[in-house]
Amino acid sequence: MLRLYRLVARWPLPLLHAVGALLGWLTWLASPTYRRRVAANAALAGYAFADVRGAVAHAGRMVAETPRLWFGPPVPTQWQGTEAVDAAYAARKGVVFLTPHLGCFEITAQGLAERYHAEYGPITVLYRPARQAALSEVTETARRREGLETAPTNLSGVRQMIKALRAGRAVGLLPDQVPPEGQGVWSPVFGQPAYTMTLAARLLQQTGAVPLLVWGERLPRGQGFRVHFEPFPEPLSDDLDTAVAQINRAMESLIRQCPQQYLWGYGRYKQPRGTP
Repeated sequence: MLRLYRLVARWPLPLLHAVGALLGWLTWLASPTYRRRVAANAALAGYAFADVRGAVAHAGRMVAETPRLWFGPPVPTQWQGTEAVDAAYAARKGVVFLTPHLGCFEITAQGLAERYHAEYGPITVLYRPARQAALSEVTETARRREGLETAPTNLSGVRQMIKALRAGRAVGLLPDQVPPEGQGVWSPVFGQPAYTMTLAARLLQQTGAVPLLVWGERLPRGQGFRVHFEPFPEPLSDDLDTAVAQINRAMESLIRQCPQQYLWGYGRYKQPRGTP
């Protein structure tokens, strides 16, 4: 598996995105369940399938670009809103970067690690270890890079992230990732109850870190990516349920900026799995 990833990583990004778009549509055509989920999730947000049909191809592009991002040479990356990042780091209170399953979220962590680690230390990102041994080897190898540390989705990972924030460093996570049973609360997403992690809100409340919104836009024709940063739109509540709802609303605002690049096929409204 690792050898295959390294081979594909040599392909140019425009070719990978073209192949990925084709794979995305083939997957959509082959799976009635996937088609229904994409349409249903988009409808809950007020979109017809015609409004978000581009998301089918972008889901495939996300898969195809991954080997290049993990093992290939750097890709062209533009930055927008970095003044918010500079101010957050300068406060030395820690930074929590929040991004939904929108665009290329892999490039956001890589870009931040490369740009800021020399002055402000590494960024720690939350990840769920792969269950397959072959894929686990790939992901662990890929994420061993300067300026980037990973924290597993367990208690030791949470402690690792709190330690990083209290040292004035940054962490990154996807707060729209459905957590295991007992690690979240039911909170509205596009008006529909969704089981939502409390970790992002707890990290912010316990450490006083600065929350920042980020997402990686996939540019057309394989030209690269544009990373967008925004301040959190309102002061975070001290009440946990309210804070979780605020974070969900912030994720909604990012998704509405570019619904064609959101993973509408992600099971955002699924029942949480049992705690291992």
